[in-house]
Amino acid sequence: MENFVDYIRVYCKSGHGGAGSRHFMRTKFKALAGPDGGDGGRGGHLILRGNAQLWTLLHLRWYKNVLAENGENGSGDNCTGAMGRDIVIEVPLGTIVRDEETGEVEAEVMHDGEEIIFMPGGQGGRGNAYFKSPTNQAPEYAQPGEPGREGWKLLELKVLADVGLVGFPNAGKSTLLSSITAAKPKIANYAFTTLTPQLGMVEYRDDRSFCVADLPGIIEGAHEGKGLGHRFLRHIERNAVLLFVIPADSEDHRKEFNILVNELEQYNPEMLDKQFLIAISKSDMLDDELKAAIAEELPKDVPHVFISSITQTGLQELKDMLWETLNSEVNSTEENE
Repeated sequence: MENFVDYIRVYCKSGHGGAGSRHFMRTKFKALAGPDGGDGGRGGHLILRGNAQLWTLLHLRWYKNVLAENGENGSGDNCTGAMGRDIVIEVPLGTIVRDEETGEVEAEVMHDGEEIIFMPGGQGGRGNAYFKSPTNQAPEYAQPGEPGREGWKLLELKVLADVGLVGFPNAGKSTLLSSITAAKPKIANYAFTTLTPQLGMVEYRDDRSFCVADLPGIIEGAHEGKGLGHRFLRHIERNAVLLFVIPADSEDHRKEFNILVNELEQYNPEMLDKQFLIAISKSDMLDDELKAAIAEELPKDVPHVFISSITQTGLQELKDMLWETLNSEVNSTEENE
């Protein structure tokens, strides 16, 4: 879907600070009544603001230059120059700003309404009135304003979701998402049906809920840039739990799981610290004997469940497993803190 934009490159420049004034008061009876030069105004900031109603960077696609206003110079009669107008950029939650040259992450917005100054404007210079003292009653100098900051910035969106669905193309992730949430992802019987992350809210017991993200299919070599999955691997970094969706008709369920885990590890070794679960999809074609045989293939330390989105088999058990795992993750995090 072309409307999903999760990566923007834009030239940013905060405002320069205004220069302080070198001015002397003049009265009717005294030509030089003393310094009264005011300070320069601060340059405009560039600010990120989190907006929970946004889910893509599409609205920033045509932003080539983001330039804040310069502060105005100070003037006589101790008048401070006006501050440059700040520019506020609204972004979806989960957006980071990275410096293109250094690769350093300069800001990260995680909460609705949160504001972060990622490029502060230059401070205004002091006017000569500031430097007046008993030993220097007529300072002839004032400060210039500080320059603003400028450079190319990369805005990247990492989808915020509690659970991320990981699997090869045609594993049944989109069908599963449509079965347990109100999301309506495109579903078809060919590779890479899902071209962008899809989010859905799972309604759980007692009016509780959690968010699930269906990510484009990963293939072997995705971390090297093959297929589509490599572009969206960064979205998995924000998921607390990863659900590996492996179809029942896979030739080797354990091998498929190992390939997926390896791709995540090659992209970012910290992925292995997340909680893993396995869902064997399309299991309506299996009898108890085949389920037992598949269960023997799977890693013993990773919980698994057999599901069928078509017959709704195992979906409540899957929701229970996800909810319990998410809450155990929250509790362990609080204990560590």
